[in-house]
Amino acid sequence: MRPVSPVLFLTLLAVNGNILPGAAEVENRGQKVWAREGSSALLPCYLSPRKHGKSRKHLSGRTSVLWKRHGASAPQELHVVLEVEYTGLRKTALPMRPRVSVLDSALRNGNFSLCINPVRSDDVGLYEAQVAYNTEILSCQVELGVVTVTLSPPLPVVENEPLLLSCNSSHQASLVETCWFHNGRPVLISGAFCSSHGALYILRPTVSDSGSWHCQLRYADNEIISATYNLQILGFDGPTNPVVYAAAGSAADLPCTLNYLPSASGIRVVKAHWSHFAGGHLQNWSILQNQSSRNFPLHLPVVGLGDAGRYCCAVTVGNKMLSRDMTLAVITVTPRIQGPVSEGSHLLLTCSLTNPQGHEYFQWKHLSSASAEKKLTVATSHNLKDSRVRTGPTLEIPQVSQKDVGIWECSVYGPEGRLGAVEYGLQITGAQVSGPPTIFSGQVTFGLMLTLFFLLMVCILALGLQKRARLPASFPALERIVAVTVPKEMEESQKETIQQTEC
Repeated sequence: MRPVSPVLFLTLLAVNGNILPGAAEVENRGQKVWAREGSSALLPCYLSPRKHGKSRKHLSGRTSVLWKRHGASAPQELHVVLEVEYTGLRKTALPMRPRVSVLDSALRNGNFSLCINPVRSDDVGLYEAQVAYNTEILSCQVELGVVTVTLSPPLPVVENEPLLLSCNSSHQASLVETCWFHNGRPVLISGAFCSSHGALYILRPTVSDSGSWHCQLRYADNEIISATYNLQILGFDGPTNPVVYAAAGSAADLPCTLNYLPSASGIRVVKAHWSHFAGGHLQNWSILQNQSSRNFPLHLPVVGLGDAGRYCCAVTVGNKMLSRDMTLAVITVTPRIQGPVSEGSHLLLTCSLTNPQGHEYFQWKHLSSASAEKKLTVATSHNLKDSRVRTGPTLEIPQVSQKDVGIWECSVYGPEGRLGAVEYGLQITGAQVSGPPTIFSGQVTFGLMLTLFFLLMVCILALGLQKRARLPASFPALERIVAVTVPKEMEESQKETIQQTEC
């Protein structure tokens, strides 16, 4: 007689609906598993610890697994989902390939669970597993239910665009209540959120609405089903309606940065467009497509008063567009005296700000002109009304002196700290601005005079020595004496002549 294949034997038993007494052990019967559509589901089927300990030697040998699914319209019909034969050969139903699997390492440990990834809404139903190992048979039944969380409109979801989150399940009982949680906190139904029949409306979503959204469904039979959806909203980094402060004559960069790369959502077409309305004219700048970046700044090399005002950055992502407005505030310093400032004059410096927001305040400081690094020093001029840092838009110097020469800085502050600054260079007519600090001016002048006096004395001494070396000798005739050698006979003759003369 030809032996019957164990897999065929199991199939015949399942079709007939009869299991021979003592031939099979039923484990994990009657379980129900819920999974969110798009996620993974694990249908459990495993040996009990007692059975696993007894059959450990046999599991590494001849073991076969057969997973089937009951038909939705005809529950008595069974459709093969996955089959693992003794030899390791696997057979998978075409509609579920390659979404179903069992692990070889798990089989050797007595775990025959079926993994479905990703789960679809039509995967709902009753699943049955039949495992043959050695001479024993294991049977498991698991019912799979699917929870569906849908998002409308589809991705990408951009900020300020209304969206709808709906939550449903395959459970047949009537729905009693739906609760929503955002990042673990209950969502209060208010003007920003509306709920109806398990759906949640977010009227004006922002980037802060990104994160984990959890729906909890409670049915009339006290069944509670929940699912979690990770919502990502495309928007801009930074505060809403930001303000950029820049000094007149300096460069400025207006930020336009998305909170994540659109390419992460499979979007390849991204463009940015800048616009600025000033003086009755609309200026436009276009930035080319940039798929590998989420930053689209506008660079202004030299800022003037005409550049102040409102700007708009519009980014097109796929077939959707999101925009952000921002303000460029320009800081300027206006002196009361136009042109050169003479020493002793009365000077007023006024710091102005275009497009103020109402919370800014000004502060004046004197920058040391001798420091190349421009370290800040508190204005301590004796001409100022007080020696503290001056707060206010106007700086008053009653009598300008050499100590006031240098760079004066007007800083703009807000609740978040220093926002921007502008510098004003104060020059006095005839002053040597490039010299050392005024605190050492007297010492430097004395040292310079002493050095000049020393050089003058050295020059006078050198001229005197040179003149003395050129004067004539006191006895010039002696300098012409020449030594002459006289013969001895002539010398004796002269001596006799002298003696005769004496007589």
